[in-house]
Amino acid sequence: MARLVYAVVAGAALAIQGLSAPAGAAEPKASIEGSLDPDLRGAIARAVGETDRPIENRFEARRRAQAAAEDAIAVLRSEGYYAYDVAPDVGDGDLPRARVRVTAGPRFKLGEPRITWVGTPPDAAAVNAAVRALHLTPGQPGRSADVVSAEGRAVAAVQKRGYADVMAEPREVLVDHADASVRPFYRISAGQIARLGGIRMTTNGRTGSAWIQHLAPWRGGAPYNPEDVAELERRLLDTGVYDSVTVALAPAAATTPDGLRPVIVSLAERKRRTLELGASYGTTEGVGLDAKLTRYNLLGRADTAALLARLSTIDSRVELNLSLPHWRAPRQTLVARTALYRTRTPAYDQEGVMASADVTRRFGPNATFGLTGTFFTVGGSLDLSRTSGVRIGSLTPLGRDVATLAGLADLALDRSDDPLNPRHGWRISGRAEPTLLAGQGLVPYLKVQGQVAAYLPFGPQAKTVLAGRLKVGSLINASLADIPAPQRFYAGGGSVRGFGYQEVGPRLADNTPQGGLSLVEAAVELRHDLTERWGVVVFVDAGSVGGAQVPDFGALSVGAGVGVRYNLGFGPIRVDVASPVTSRRGQAPFQIYVSIGQSF
Repeated sequence: MARLVYAVVAGAALAIQGLSAPAGAAEPKASIEGSLDPDLRGAIARAVGETDRPIENRFEARRRAQAAAEDAIAVLRSEGYYAYDVAPDVGDGDLPRARVRVTAGPRFKLGEPRITWVGTPPDAAAVNAAVRALHLTPGQPGRSADVVSAEGRAVAAVQKRGYADVMAEPREVLVDHADASVRPFYRISAGQIARLGGIRMTTNGRTGSAWIQHLAPWRGGAPYNPEDVAELERRLLDTGVYDSVTVALAPAAATTPDGLRPVIVSLAERKRRTLELGASYGTTEGVGLDAKLTRYNLLGRADTAALLARLSTIDSRVELNLSLPHWRAPRQTLVARTALYRTRTPAYDQEGVMASADVTRRFGPNATFGLTGTFFTVGGSLDLSRTSGVRIGSLTPLGRDVATLAGLADLALDRSDDPLNPRHGWRISGRAEPTLLAGQGLVPYLKVQGQVAAYLPFGPQAKTVLAGRLKVGSLINASLADIPAPQRFYAGGGSVRGFGYQEVGPRLADNTPQGGLSLVEAAVELRHDLTERWGVVVFVDAGSVGGAQVPDFGALSVGAGVGVRYNLGFGPIRVDVASPVTSRRGQAPFQIYVSIGQSF
């Protein structure tokens, strides 16, 4: 820990030293002279640029002046000034300076644009779409960038209506100095409309072509739309089992006799299997060892199967997971899992076997690997377990054999910018689990939880971020005596930093954590980047576990601390040190937490 703190201080010192180091005084490569609009002058100055190398002779001064004049002309034309007068010049004296005299002249206005179709014109709908896509209004400034981008929009509008081979021929732009106007004349070749056929694989791999055909967002014979082809590529990338994916329309020469053009798919599949080994340590959780063997595309439909073995002080298990992306519908993932487990906690011991199946549907715009968006999950689980604990009241040993049948409905909205290091945006989620316990009679109850997190950046580069989190939960239609200890609410450890595992909340007379029927957790963090790699955090966490079904906001356990972050590129390693503000007897004076990613 001391070495890590030393590295943070040293990194900050180097950053400050770098900021305070003297640098050569930069000056414009050439001075801009003439009566100009301030915005136009600023654009020209930015295009000319600055340098910290002084001019040593007149030849160098003339070269810089000529280059600056060319930059000024490019800016003037891009902004619609075509009757300009630009003159490079060199000052007198032993140390000449480059300068450019600029007279902008009148700003030219757009005239009526016109599209001429080369060859057979497209249908009326495509023609009208191209005209609307120009978005050029006569009388607006005749910027060259607007003229060029309008052509691209018109071509894209025609392409979206099935004309896959549409292309722009050389355009003509008439600059009329008599009336200070710019009239663009576009020439577009639409070609023939293309209709989509089946999928043709160009690589031999483990993925079945029939499954990929199932993913296609079009039906045979539908007009070509580049968004459909791009959507198929996104769906394949979303699975996470391919190193690269290429999806493109076949050339016109590949058109089938029935007039359909196939879509070419090329996949570079990742290795069949990966082996991951891991270790962890916490001041209260102890040592943990993990091994995970993952098999990709075992069923030939971009599936992922994983065998996990974990040995730790608290949670040991052997677990098998199977994930089927785009199950029965695009953006819908089926995850099935089964596990043998043993849990040892301060509140209870438990061992058992479980099986579950969840289906998650993602809504909204596609996002790479589904890291952000709107997610709705439904599922169910069956858990057969034996729990050993302490009976509330008498403190006598209590062993229960319980069968737990639970449903799941979960809605999550993620509008943050990064899964591991969010800097702006928000996340909100709600979860309901209707549950039926069988063992000593039937006990139905409902477990509900909700959480919201928000991120507020400060400064133009968001080097400082204020982050907040609030979570509440409740067990409805239940009593503490009816609910087995493993299914109650607990807090402490990573959820409320400063307190050990399950240390937040009421305790029995023998100091065993009792757990509760309700939960409140809150956290506020102020994160600041010292350099591109190093950052610091100060935070306050609070939590409460109550014996009633209504969350108790009045009996909060509060912890506070500081942390350091080291950016790995894909996310930060975090090291937090926290101490309880509201302490109780026998509690450790501080806790240390190490993990990848921000705490929330």
